[in-house]
Amino acid sequence: MTGQERREQLIGVGREVFAERGFEAASVEEIADRAGVSKPVVYEHFGGKEGLYVVVVDREVHRLLEALMQALSDAPHPRAAVERSVDVFLEYIEHHRDGFRILVRDAPVGTSSGTLPSLLNDVAEKAQSILAAEFKARDLDPKLAPLYARALVGMVALVGEWWLETGKPKPSEVAAHLVNLAWNGLQGLDPDPLRSASRRARGA
Repeated sequence: MTGQERREQLIGVGREVFAERGFEAASVEEIADRAGVSKPVVYEHFGGKEGLYVVVVDREVHRLLEALMQALSDAPHPRAAVERSVDVFLEYIEHHRDGFRILVRDAPVGTSSGTLPSLLNDVAEKAQSILAAEFKARDLDPKLAPLYARALVGMVALVGEWWLETGKPKPSEVAAHLVNLAWNGLQGLDPDPLRSASRRARGA
């Protein structure tokens, strides 16, 4: 193997081991054994387990974030943005299970970037700009768009974690139900939920 080929092999093997074991339980020894090399080869390419983990996670984050941002950017209207982002997220989980397991597993202490929460925050930042414009068009408070964007992104992410373990229903069904809840909920937003709650409490 060339140096680049060996590096790519180790990234693939590391991806498998991190997905199975998590960062803490994974070891350079196991990664080297599976790759059929000595431990010094892993250290030579990545400086250790942490270096390899960073490369693996960075690739997964880039793969998923790029797809989600593209889905949000190309959407002709807010409902399409919800539909496409849900489809992309579930498609990533279905075809890159190891990658998603790594993103939701434990990360090294002190790691703040290159994790699922930081990735979801980036997606929410994009989604909130779309929602803010839609809120303004409907005479809803656009300053609340960040709250709703994170609620939507969090809902999809949590369902994705659940679906990864259950594997059913089919991704298309999961996506349809998520979009149904998200879009119908957005359509029926109360412009003043606090006042409505107060009225209900008084029995009005």
